[in-house]
Amino acid sequence: MEWYGRKISMVPQSFAARVFAMLLLFVASFWGRLHAQVFPAEGSKLHYRLIKFSTPQGAANSKYIFEIASGSYGAEDSFMKNVIVSLEINKNITIAEVPSFGSQYTWRVVAADKSSAGGELHHFSTGIIPNVDTNVSRLRILKSSGQYKDAYVFVDGTRTLYDMNGRPVWYLPALPGFSKEKLRDLRDLKLSPKGTITFLLDQQAYEINYEGDILWKGPNSGVVSGKRVEHYHHEFTRLANGHYMVLGDEHALWALPPSKDSSVLHDDKVVWDKAKKTINQKMDFGTVIEYDEKGKVVWSWKSSAYFKTADLINRKTLQGLYDIDPHENSFFFDEKAKVVYVSFRNISRVVKVRYPDRKVLGTYGNIYKPGNALNDSGLFCYQHSCRRSKKGYLYLYDNNSCNPDASPKILMMKEPASDKEKLKTVWEYECNDEVRSEKKQAGDKYTTGGNVVELPDSSLFVSMCSGYSELFIVGLDKKILWSAIPEKWDANGNSWEATTQYRASIINSRRDLEYLIGNTNKK
Repeated sequence: MEWYGRKISMVPQSFAARVFAMLLLFVASFWGRLHAQVFPAEGSKLHYRLIKFSTPQGAANSKYIFEIASGSYGAEDSFMKNVIVSLEINKNITIAEVPSFGSQYTWRVVAADKSSAGGELHHFSTGIIPNVDTNVSRLRILKSSGQYKDAYVFVDGTRTLYDMNGRPVWYLPALPGFSKEKLRDLRDLKLSPKGTITFLLDQQAYEINYEGDILWKGPNSGVVSGKRVEHYHHEFTRLANGHYMVLGDEHALWALPPSKDSSVLHDDKVVWDKAKKTINQKMDFGTVIEYDEKGKVVWSWKSSAYFKTADLINRKTLQGLYDIDPHENSFFFDEKAKVVYVSFRNISRVVKVRYPDRKVLGTYGNIYKPGNALNDSGLFCYQHSCRRSKKGYLYLYDNNSCNPDASPKILMMKEPASDKEKLKTVWEYECNDEVRSEKKQAGDKYTTGGNVVELPDSSLFVSMCSGYSELFIVGLDKKILWSAIPEKWDANGNSWEATTQYRASIINSRRDLEYLIGNTNKK
């Protein structure tokens, strides 16, 4: 081994030499453990401004003075002239915020009673990417609110976490094997119940900690789909029980009777069987998969088993052509009630599945009967983000795409208690001009994205679909409590333009954020 540049032999020739070598090993080990307790590590580059600082534990009931200076300094006098944060703390760990990305900082901790002079100076810097460079990208606050001052918002379109004043505080760091272009496809960035971050990227499911270490990655082995991979998509959630649930695909052929005019069917979707006189339609059926922490499939549901025996075969266009691409796009697992809600955008339907026996308990949306032309005139159309409220209502983001002159809506509905009842709207909010900066253009359907999340006070956090981009919080009295819009600078047009995102999510409190920051679990 080396000790201050000198090579020490690990084969001592005498008792005294052995004792000396053991002493050196103890000191080296202690020194290593001591520095391991210092965070951020010396010279580290961080992708966040909210930072957990830690130093070796002092004596019982110790008090500390914690200081941060803007810039990199080696001398105490220069450091003291540039101190921007000074806190008296009772523990050797604290969370503090530095003002900007792309900057250098120096920090130290000293005893509050000044029983020890000075304090070792430590150094780190914050990185910067265009998404957190406020000259290039921003979350512009349209309506501020002190009511939610301790909340934080993830926007998957920018891969960034913002405070409620629109200031970026964290961004997703570079991941091994992913280019900047690939990272743009990220979806469903959110906090898990375990104080981690989950998201989907390139048909793969990831869980990371605040530092960006990958903690869990979906097996994507095709056990459920029967193919090479599962093709994860749209939604990935870590459950309260510690397991993981994600949407997947099941590609299959479905033998259908000939339509009125089979010749105009899309050739890339059809395989003809002349001998049997059937149309083998290429279908993308959805799956829901639950994994345990080791990546073992513990439960799954295939929508093909339901659709092939349900009414979907009757869904046709006005020309008599089959139109049965379901497009699975979200789920919600009510772990207490033991039911899974699965949303299918293209057929404007939500299916309620009992867990774990997979029995379909409810079908919400249009029911298609033989001879009926395509008709999407139900309570919702091309919906996203189905969930269940604390009071037991089904709620979702209704893209309202079947009504060309209408706006998206937030719907809250009471489920039928018997076969004689129907799904009933008990509350709705139309996303009108109060929360829209862009007006819908003729022909636009805005069928992509959008989500809604119930907050602890029963108000609703909403991320609007592509084409609008606004984020807002609305109370049940329909008053807007907070709103913002992510934007990027268009140098060619010399103006700010809305940034498209698929979903956004919210961290409800500073306590939840500190749980995330303090969670240092690694794989």
